[in-house]
Amino acid sequence: ESRYGVDREAVLAIWGMETNYGGFMGKHNVIRALATLAYEAPRRRSYWRRELLKAVSVVQGGHVRFEDMEGSWAGAMGHTQFMPSSWEAYAKDYNGDGRRDIWTSIPDALASTAYYLQKHGWQTGKTWGYEVTLPAGFDFHLADDKTTMTVGEWSRRGVSRVNGRAFPRASDRAILVMPAGASGPAFLMLKNFYVIKRYNHSTSYALAVGHLADRIIGGGPLAGDWSREYLPLSRTETTELQRELNRRGFNVGKADGRVGPATRRGIRAYQKARGLIPDGYPSVVLLARIKLDSYN
Repeated sequence: ESRYGVDREAVLAIWGMETNYGGFMGKHNVIRALATLAYEAPRRRSYWRRELLKAVSVVQGGHVRFEDMEGSWAGAMGHTQFMPSSWEAYAKDYNGDGRRDIWTSIPDALASTAYYLQKHGWQTGKTWGYEVTLPAGFDFHLADDKTTMTVGEWSRRGVSRVNGRAFPRASDRAILVMPAGASGPAFLMLKNFYVIKRYNHSTSYALAVGHLADRIIGGGPLAGDWSREYLPLSRTETTELQRELNRRGFNVGKADGRVGPATRRGIRAYQKARGLIPDGYPSVVLLARIKLDSYN
């Protein structure tokens, strides 16, 4: 923390999320796994080849023994699951033994993670975000995963912290994210949330890391109700939803199973037309509602 300016609980949370604090780092030899992918994978073979060559250079450099180079089937390695290219760019020899060993040296692994977060813009001493409550009549079009305002501006629109405390810095810029739609919890996400997403580009992953970091320092559970009814759709279900929306004139473009801005706009248009909260969230409940419309 003192060397890289990255808050300790964030590094600890990533370690916990990735390998259960070193409890399971994968059972695949990384070089063998990447060689298989470079030879057999139907897509991104050039990517897997590059990662394979970088993994070989790790062993050639004496940083880890071949037999100790365990990781995931996709080549993610060590305590905090770096890909070989990330190891090359960000791994640190924190204990000074001449090796950047993220497999057997916990100091090296955690320092490497801290350095990674620092280089991607971590803001020291600031949180990842706040769980918030929204006022009655809130304009859900603002929850589009890109509208950015200062915390003070969100506050003036009636957005407040669930614990009733004031926001510590009104000038911090934030994006409103509702990962389970209007019926689930809502968050104002700050810069550090998006730095975590550089580690894994998943909203759920970054939220889990941020929440775990809060629990590590004594925070409580989430206040919002994350109902199972509002779990996200599978890719097949999303494709079905897109086809149904297109069939009803709410154009979302190609039905490819991926939720992008066009799909969210189409969902919002459908919800508004049916008198629903236009949160743009593709839930199983929404899919069932659209399919039911076809029978009416």
